Amino acid sequence: MLDIARRQFVRGLATAPLASLPLAAVLADPRLARAAAAGLETVTLTTEGGKDVTAALALPGQTPAPAIVLIHEWWGLNDQIKSVAAEFAAQGYVALAVDLYGGQVASTTDDARAFMQGVDGTVASDTLTSWIGWLKRHKAVNGKIGTVGWCFGGGWSLSASAAAPVDATVVYYGRVNQPASELANLKGPVLGHFATRDGWINKDMVGGFEATMAQVGKSAEVHWYEADHAFANPTQARYDAEDAKLAWERTLAFFKANLRG
Repeated sequence: MLDIARRQFVRGLATAPLASLPLAAVLADPRLARAAAAGLETVTLTTEGGKDVTAALALPGQTPAPAIVLIHEWWGLNDQIKSVAAEFAAQGYVALAVDLYGGQVASTTDDARAFMQGVDGTVASDTLTSWIGWLKRHKAVNGKIGTVGWCFGGGWSLSASAAAPVDATVVYYGRVNQPASELANLKGPVLGHFATRDGWINKDMVGGFEATMAQVGKSAEVHWYEADHAFANPTQARYDAEDAKLAWERTLAFFKANLRG
């Protein structure tokens, strides 16, 4: 009976709108997140640099459709990130959750820090640009592509969009102090969600980013929330339900305007 219920839940997640199946509820419950993650397909790719990598793919009910690349937090490609991919698919997008840790998923902050520090920037960039190229060739994708990432993945969302220009970029409290030479390569606009109590991704960094974006003639929409770093993750102590909901609504509206417009 449990397996039947789980399959029914996964099918529901693929078709039900966010209003009837709150994403936050799925993310906060390991069992629901695991069930949502189980509905994704593992796909493999040999990157342009020759590395074999994997990702988790969620397809919408109708294709071809715009695609969104998801880049995980410092925890790795866990069930929560896969659940967000499932929700993007429910919203009508081809969703690809990329793995930059080679299958490693952290359960402690020490592990997360070690995994993040162990990432080779050249390899990560090769992985992301190769997956973006893969999506551009995929028969289910209509040619429009966006990226979104959180924390560690937020910085990589921006860098990936500069390395392999796409149509829209979303950054959740990620590093945005990339140089002008990199940001000048951006094709589409950037949406950023930042927290006033974040001690690392702070006003100085984000202000510098906005100034550099203006300098190179690129569009940036920045929103500040009275919250702390990782405010959109229901599994963390700094989760802020109201701000997370607002940021999610803005993200969906941004992708709708830039990937479906």
